[in-house]
Amino acid sequence: MRKILLVSEIFPPRHGGSGRWFWEIYSRFPEQSVACLVGNHPEAAVADADFPHPVYRDELASSQWGIRSLTGMKYYLRTWRRLARLAKQEQMRQVHCGRVLPEGLAALMLKATHRIPYSCYVHGEDVETALTSRELSFLTRRVLKGAERIIANSQNSKRILLEKWGMSEQQVVVMTPGVDIEKFHPGDHSSRPAPWVGRTVVLTVGRLQKRKGQDMMISALPELRRSFPDILYSIVGDGEEKERLQALVEELGVAEYVEFAGEINDQELSVRYRHCELFALPNRRVGNDDEGFGMVLLEAQACGKPILAGKSGGTREAMEEGRTGYLADCTSPDSLKEAVAKILSNDDERQLMGEAGRELVEEHFSWKVLAGKAAVEFELGEGVN
Repeated sequence: MRKILLVSEIFPPRHGGSGRWFWEIYSRFPEQSVACLVGNHPEAAVADADFPHPVYRDELASSQWGIRSLTGMKYYLRTWRRLARLAKQEQMRQVHCGRVLPEGLAALMLKATHRIPYSCYVHGEDVETALTSRELSFLTRRVLKGAERIIANSQNSKRILLEKWGMSEQQVVVMTPGVDIEKFHPGDHSSRPAPWVGRTVVLTVGRLQKRKGQDMMISALPELRRSFPDILYSIVGDGEEKERLQALVEELGVAEYVEFAGEINDQELSVRYRHCELFALPNRRVGNDDEGFGMVLLEAQACGKPILAGKSGGTREAMEEGRTGYLADCTSPDSLKEAVAKILSNDDERQLMGEAGRELVEEHFSWKVLAGKAAVEFELGEGVN
């Protein structure tokens, strides 16, 4: 058995798809096989008590990911020292990095001093964004080339690694995120959220950022409300685009058709998935920023809901187009409006798509299935919890 040290700034209770992914996979690995070094959080004690492996918390955030600045250098030296102490304390034989930068660079330093191999997760948008900076591109390339394996979250991310970063087929393995099919499931005896009563609800869950496409859905509402006068667009999440989105709602005069729900817990989220008519992730590519996969698409399908996603990035790998939902060009509100109207107009098709989506995630994307595959890849045996 090879003991793993997982290093990730993003980890529950902090919100984030990658953090949830790590929690669900590594929590299922055999006892004594994992320890985690993760970012600080004020509610960490409660979350860590539910995790079956040792969890160490530290300040893993940095305003600078490069090494030219004093801030960046201090960060990497401090993180390297922390890794070195933990590697000795926990007798680590491999390090798994939540991202190439910054976690991967600290692991590269550890490999140089302690000869401990490391693997890096790649989410798609991270390596695409690195291409916009000469320094970050240089550092990313060094980390990727020094990794024992690179774990891509989709075939699309693998393609980026092969075509734009020159990685070899042998070095890259694809492991997709998954979903808790016990927590997210069809059928619900709870009441609809109060603002949803009597409404046809389109739901989006995700950080409020341009590539998620909430602005395009809002822009489609003036036309959609003509065909669906009871439509409500519910936006779950928070982020840097919130003020701009709220201003757009006011500008278009669609305040009564939009709900900003903010960040909510998984229990509330599962209720919303079950009661919406359509789940939409209208993602698009913005500069070098793209959707790597789309865990929320799996959660919605697990709850038996049809889905609509943008054609960019790796979202097509989280669905079966035409069977569990549709892809649309989400770079303009016109094409998005047509796709939404097509789905909302056909109750029978929505029902069939929801049923097919549940079948898809049960067979291919449950955490237990994915954890079993990961355990074999990481040479931990086949037994998972």
